Amino acid sequence: QVQLVESGGGLLQAGGSLRLSCAASGNIFRINTMGWYRQAPGKQRELVATLTTGGSTNYADSVKGRFTIPRNNAKTMVYLQMNSLKPEDTAVYYCNLTQGWEGYWGRGTQVTVSS
Repeated sequence: QVQLVESGGGLLQAGGSLRLSCAASGNIFRINTMGWYRQAPGKQRELVATLTTGGSTNYADSVKGRFTIPRNNAKTMVYLQMNSLKPEDTAVYYCNLTQGWEGYWGRGTQVTVSS
């Protein structure tokens, strides 16, 4: 099994910045991607950003230019740098990891952006 633990969520005003972290542990042998999804109240979970082990990134259109997954040398960590936050970014943010045919989720961290 693989465990994912997110941290860094919080409450802040629009225009602010926040950095989320996710640490992976357990039976990790060949990660394909790590990334972030979010789920707002009453909405489906949606992709925010992903990073492959080769360094390729993919972003939702709604966060392009504001959010970044920085590349890092810690293969079992993934971060999400969120700038220029908007109230519509309010959601629970979930870390995701895929390896082989399996996908894993963290429990999520709440991000609340007030106007």
